[in-house]
Amino acid sequence: MKTNRLIIVTAVVALAAGLAAGLLIFGGASGTSGEEQVEVQKKTGLHTTWTCSMHPQIRQSEPGDCPICGMDLIPVEEAGNEVMDPAAIGMSETAMHLSNVRTVPVQKTEPVKTVRLYGRVDTDESLVATQPAHIPGRIEKLMVSFTGEYIRKGQVLARVYSPDLVTAQEELLEAEKLRDTHPALFAAAKEKLESWKIPESRIDQILQSGIPQNEFDIQADRTGFVTERLVTVGDYVGRGEPLYQIVDLSRVWVWFDVYEQDLVWINRGDPLSFTVQSLPGESFQGSISYIDPVIDPETRVARIRAQVANDDLRLKPGMFVSGRVEARLAESAGLLSVPRTAVMWTGKRSLVYVKFVLGNGVSFTMREVILGPALDDLYLIKSGLKEGEEVVVSGTFSIDAAAQLAGKPSMMSRQEAKTMEVPQAFRRQITSAAQVYFDVKNALVNNLPHNARQAAGKLVGLLEEVGTERLEEDARRQWSELFGKLSGIAALMAATDEIEEQRRHFNMLSESILEMTERFGLETDTVYWLYCPMAFDNTGAYWLSETGEVLNPYFGERMLRCGEVIETYFRDVPVYVKENAYRGQPATGHNH
Repeated sequence: MKTNRLIIVTAVVALAAGLAAGLLIFGGASGTSGEEQVEVQKKTGLHTTWTCSMHPQIRQSEPGDCPICGMDLIPVEEAGNEVMDPAAIGMSETAMHLSNVRTVPVQKTEPVKTVRLYGRVDTDESLVATQPAHIPGRIEKLMVSFTGEYIRKGQVLARVYSPDLVTAQEELLEAEKLRDTHPALFAAAKEKLESWKIPESRIDQILQSGIPQNEFDIQADRTGFVTERLVTVGDYVGRGEPLYQIVDLSRVWVWFDVYEQDLVWINRGDPLSFTVQSLPGESFQGSISYIDPVIDPETRVARIRAQVANDDLRLKPGMFVSGRVEARLAESAGLLSVPRTAVMWTGKRSLVYVKFVLGNGVSFTMREVILGPALDDLYLIKSGLKEGEEVVVSGTFSIDAAAQLAGKPSMMSRQEAKTMEVPQAFRRQITSAAQVYFDVKNALVNNLPHNARQAAGKLVGLLEEVGTERLEEDARRQWSELFGKLSGIAALMAATDEIEEQRRHFNMLSESILEMTERFGLETDTVYWLYCPMAFDNTGAYWLSETGEVLNPYFGERMLRCGEVIETYFRDVPVYVKENAYRGQPATGHNH
């Protein structure tokens, strides 16, 4: 019993000693009273602001607890002679670390972009020819009787019985008897046979034998594959009539589709490489030999052509190919650039956060920039930034969220509305088009390319039916631009059953549908804007949905839940109205 009492007493004493030590050690460091803190400020000339490492928008003049999460506030010293921009959001080093905020300097770059292309192999039209009959007569025998057969120049293709040729031989033999006295007559008779492609050796054989021959062989004029047989045994053919269609595949054309916005990067003579599915691991090289001067009004793409040697005949017409061009834009040389992750996309506006160092802390200010062409992982900057300034490339949305909660300018705080006033009938029509877009999305979610193709075709029809008679001039102009993009991309989707190709087109279709939603509004209560960072080899892709549930159209059942809701649009609520920016359900987060 005495032993137990001794243990209890010892524990109490140890606890009391620990508390006393804690007060001695930490009391002076973090438990400074308000009066002491004021005294320190007077001595140092610094004003201490207290903030939360997790919620940097909380800024108080005295210590305490964070009203959001309850954590202890930490001091942030700011130089007394430096004033932070009222529109900036300040962050401590701890908050930056916890929010994974990283910055990079703005710098000049050589504008090089990898343009990805898709197309197919085709025959070289300059190597397609017709094999004619040089001799009039009846086909007695066909040595090449089926399409697809490979023939060589000089190979016998058919044997012809020709009464006209028999007569011409008789004339030659008679003229040969008068050769010494009438050499011109003999030369004319011989030339007649030569014009029918009769070889010199065959003519000499006729002269030596003195007997006309009834049948003659028709020989191939070129090497290649027979793609079409135009005669059968017993047919009578006139001189020059076609017998076969022959194509030489030792050189082929490869056609690629190029989106309108990528044409600025494509030049005649640019080298390109491409691969085909049937030959994995192999890459073929070529150069751009032709650029279509006209854009297809239905698909809104231009075609470019590469001429490729095919001596081993491994490339076959009809093969699908995936290509890439390492393109350079000479007129944009020397422009500033920032990583893609630095830019926040809000429709027409492009925003970045610029870092400023103030005393012992940092602040971030939102700035609107004008973008140039997009490179692989960079955006060229036409205006809005200076070389050497630091922009945020990681943690931008954390900073923007802090700015919104602190009442500072943010990507959602623009006061003027982007949504235009349009007739209700027009809005109902584009809402019907948006509903069919959702059908396309759902077909891709369920891996149903045929359904996606049908829905895309239906979308083209609905877009063509949209009436613009009652639109204002500016609205009509903007709709005309959007209609061209929407109908062209939808037509491309409606032209293929390849689901991965459909998903590539769907990515661009989604951006145009979003632009339609923001500019004109929909007669739908709620529309969600979602983002998947892993789509297209971690490039990322967006889509609109009629539901806030994450159902990924870029992966389907492989990663159905990958993505997050990043924006919500409401019926009759204009875009960029700050007080309504965060109504509705919050983001679901990035799921897998």
